[in-house]
Parts: sequence; structure tokens; C-alpha cells
Amino acid sequence: MNKREDLRNIAIIAHVDHGKTTLVDQLLKQSGTFRANEHVEERALDSNDLERERGITILAKNTAVHYKDKKINILDTPGHADFGGEVERIMKMVDGVLLVVDAYEGCMPQTRFVLKKALEQNLTPIVVVNKIDREFARPEEVVDEVLELFIELDANDEQLEFPVVYTSAVNGTASLDPDPAKQKENMKVLFDTIIDHIPAPVDNREEPLQFQVALLDYNDYVGRIGIGRIFRGKMHVGQQVALMKLDGSVKQFRVTKMFGFFGLKREEIQEAYAGDLIAVSGMEDINVGETVCPIDHQEALTPLRIDEPTLQMTFLVNNSPFAGREGKFVTARKIEERLRSQLQTDVSLRVENTDSPDAWIVSGRGELHLSILIENMRREGYELQVSKPKVIIKEIDGVKCEPVERVQIDTPEEYTGAIIESLGSRKGEMLDMINNGNGQVRLIFNVPARGLIGYTTEFMTLTRGYGILNHTFDSYQPMQPGRVGGRRNGVLVSMETGKATTYGMMQVEDRGTLFVEPGTEIYEGMIVGENSRENDIAVNITKAKHATNVRSATKDQTAVIKKPRIMSLEQALEYLNDDEYCEVTPESIRLRKKILNKSEREKAQKRQKAAENV
Repeated sequence: MNKREDLRNIAIIAHVDHGKTTLVDQLLKQSGTFRANEHVEERALDSNDLERERGITILAKNTAVHYKDKKINILDTPGHADFGGEVERIMKMVDGVLLVVDAYEGCMPQTRFVLKKALEQNLTPIVVVNKIDREFARPEEVVDEVLELFIELDANDEQLEFPVVYTSAVNGTASLDPDPAKQKENMKVLFDTIIDHIPAPVDNREEPLQFQVALLDYNDYVGRIGIGRIFRGKMHVGQQVALMKLDGSVKQFRVTKMFGFFGLKREEIQEAYAGDLIAVSGMEDINVGETVCPIDHQEALTPLRIDEPTLQMTFLVNNSPFAGREGKFVTARKIEERLRSQLQTDVSLRVENTDSPDAWIVSGRGELHLSILIENMRREGYELQVSKPKVIIKEIDGVKCEPVERVQIDTPEEYTGAIIESLGSRKGEMLDMINNGNGQVRLIFNVPARGLIGYTTEFMTLTRGYGILNHTFDSYQPMQPGRVGGRRNGVLVSMETGKATTYGMMQVEDRGTLFVEPGTEIYEGMIVGENSRENDIAVNITKAKHATNVRSATKDQTAVIKKPRIMSLEQALEYLNDDEYCEVTPESIRLRKKILNKSEREKAQKRQKAAENV
């Protein structure tokens, strides 16, 4: 069987922040892909602003480097479980993976998650132990952990014989020796290991074409772009082909443009062969998992599985008293257009209409998935409201089932009791507890996804910020009875509209924690703080001090208020209760009650209680 020895296709997989994007930077720089005088940003592949700020990869990226006379296609994958759908599809496009593991942290939940997907596809692994120059790095132990993980995930004998390369991506050095002092000045060792160990694609270009779409892109000029791999045959611009749709129908179209990947650029190409990763345009409604083949030889590849959404929230047009002040796009039509355009490239997202023309149910893979969509919308000038995230309940064989997450926690020993108790109250089941002997403990739980909504803030308080929490979707399991998780405390709700004053805030700050600063504009029904008790109370923080002609010995200058708690978008979404909305504009994130007026709110609560008691 002929092989394309000039080509290798690999994916880089790792837990969040173990350095895979930095590693790709070095491979690009050292392969001579860039001109000597070309300016290359750090983490060149994280092209979106949010990816740069958070230091995470959200979308899978393609790049290609040339080493000696060979082309290596590299796919950088997201490490967050919320974007797991992308990872799974990328595994179909490559022949091997670089598993990057931090030399200090070792195997983490997402390491397990991405490796499991790679082994299921029978891919050849190379293990890269990164950050070898870190303080307290423990490379040999980490390699043992990785081996245990391979065995636990039922790797076959060939996969267990993985080569190990030790690197420091930041310094651009690599070696086959775990001693940091023996690092070679460049990444040559890693390039050679890729060429020697990753299988070359089969060259069957004489057979009928089969090209499968694994990722989608969208461009205003050419419309939808399908990115995928040619598994068989060859493809050229102008060719008439058949698109085998997922619903069994077949559409014919002409390939108008094809792009290959060179460094970070996409360049137009005229022809491509079996084994090549390319982008194709010319098909309006192409979808992930569909196969392109010749009209006279229609044979579809197995469709790709796409991760089902596990969380949903309602997106609404903003109808607060401050609606339309800060956003550019505020109408239902604009918001719906934006959500529909997101569906062009994001296959794990669902958007459904509701009875109201001003509200949509948006389902996604997790809080991060949805909050990144909301954050991108607000940066683009959209203004909207969203409801509390809810998990999606499924019926399996007549039993109501809910998503359960596998949670891994690394924490200093003294906080373990508090964590076990807090997750126990959220219906968490402890699977394992590993004491590393250095004062750090690793806890592993299965927790219903609804128990994790809003847990991060509580977790950070319990561990004084020293704990690390990671979770990935595990499975759907029969639903636990009763309430799981949720917010314990009530809120302070403004009963007036106006500007928050220092005087007004001082009057109520002993009731709880405030969320706004003096001078902030507020409206009736807006949430301005958290009550220290379980009930909601209406407060007036717009009160001004009455001026009198008596001089006080302690003048107002001494008035100092406690620092308010200002929430990020994710914290605000986690904080919400069922009767509240989060109002999101390009400039502000406000929490509010669905019913703004105090007396109407109280009437609604009475009606609800009466209905519950019936």
C-alpha cells in the first residue's frame, strides 16, 4: 500500500493551560515557516480577543509547518470540555496525537477526556512532557501517571509503547532526557519523533473521492466553508461532486474554491489528494459529518457524532428601564440574526423559538460555551437579557435522566472536609481521594451538573482561592430527587431609580454585600447586593443626606464604605435565581428581578406559594 511519506497529520491535545498553543508557536517559528523579519504574536493561533485574554483555545485551529522536505499539518484543539465536540471531530482528521502534559500538574480531567477520544480513534500517541523547567517539576512521576491513564483507558499494546519528549515550550527547547539541564537548544528532537512515529497517510488518490467535513467556517464573501480531510481520491476546483447529506438526501454542486493551510495562512489551491487537510467552499448548506464524493460513485463515510447540549438558557430582548442606552443592536430581529449566524459555525449550539417573538431558548455544551457567546455578542454591540442556566433533562428508556459531571479537585489538605461536605449537599458522590504527600490532596467526584451551577464562587471561598476545580461531562444518569445546589442567600433589591450615594450605601451595608459602586445608576427592581440572610429585601441606596446648618465634628470625609463585589459575566450568570435576569450590554452587566415593582413581585410570590400548596 502506497503511503504519502511527504505528509503527516497530527492533533495537539492537552488539558487547559498545559502549553499546547505555545508549543505550536515554537514549531511554527523553528520550522522556518515565517520569514526572518515577520512579526509573530505570542500564541499566534489564539486569534480571537477572548482567547488571548483568557489564555484558552475556544476553536480548533489548523496550521501547517514544513520540516526538511515534509509537510506536517497540525491541529490545535480546545482543552475545555465545553468544546469537546470539536476535539472528537478533529480526531477523525489526523493519524496521530501529541499529548501535552504539564511536568508539575500531571494528568488532569481534560487530559483524560481528550486522550480517551484519541485512543478510541486508534491514533498513534506521542507524549510531550512540557514545562520541564518549572519549579517542582516531576517528569518521571508524570510519565508514570500518563502510563497508568493509558492502561485505565484500555490502550492497545502499540499505543502503550509511546515515545516521550521533554520540552520547555516557552524556551523553545526539547530533549529525550528528563533532566532539564540536558535540553537541546531547539525542537529538532520533537520534529524527528513526529516524522518517525506518526504514520504517513495512505496514498489512494487513484480511487473515487471521499472528503468529510469536520469543522465549519463562515465568510461573508464565499459563505460556508467546510474544513476536512480527503480520505480517498483527489479533488480539484471546478469539479462537479455529490454532497451526501446527513438526512440521506444528495445534492450536487461545483467546487468553487479550495484552500490549503500554510503556516497560519490559508492559500488558494487548485488540487488536493488523499491525506490532505483542506477547506472547500461552494456548498451553501454543508454540515459537519457530511461526505463529498463523485456523482457516479456515491459512498458516504460514517457520520461524525456531535456532542449534545447539556445546558440551556433563555435569551431575551432587553426590556429594563435602561434598555437601548448602551447597545447598538437592541431589536429582536438583530439578536435573532446574530444567533442564527452563530449556528453557521457552532455545531454544538441549538436555538429554538418560544411563544414570544422577543425570546429564544439557546442550548449549549456548558456555562463557558454560552458565556463566551454572550461575551462576544456584547463586545459586538448587542444588548440583551438572559435567564438562569438550566440543565437539559432527557428521557432515557422512560426514566428522567440528568447530565452528571466528573469533577477533579486539587486542594491544600486543610480544606478537604469543607469541600466534601459542600459537594455532598449538592448530591456529589466521591469516587477517589489521593494524598500526594506534599500537603496537596486530589479529590474525584461525580456531581449532577445542576449541582455545579454557581459552585465555583462557593468553592473559591472555601479554599481561600488555593483550590483548583476541573470538570468534564461524564454521562446521563437517573435524576436525583429534590433540590440540588442553588443560591442560599437572598438579595438586596433597589426600590428606587436614581444614582447610588455613599450615604445610602452606608445605611444598608451591614445587611450584606453590595454589588455597585457609589455613582452607579440604578433602577427599581435592580439587584444591588446580597442579603446576609435567606430572604430578599427592598432597599434604597439612592438616599442623599439631608443638609442641616449644624456642623458635625466628624465630617463626611471620613465616610468609608466596604469595597463592593463587582461580578464578571460568568459569576453573574452563576449567581442568578429562577426569578431573575442578567442584563448584558456593551458597557454593563446588571442583575435584576424579572418583576421590577416590589408590590407586584410580592403578589406573584404569594400566588406561587398558593399554587405549590394546592
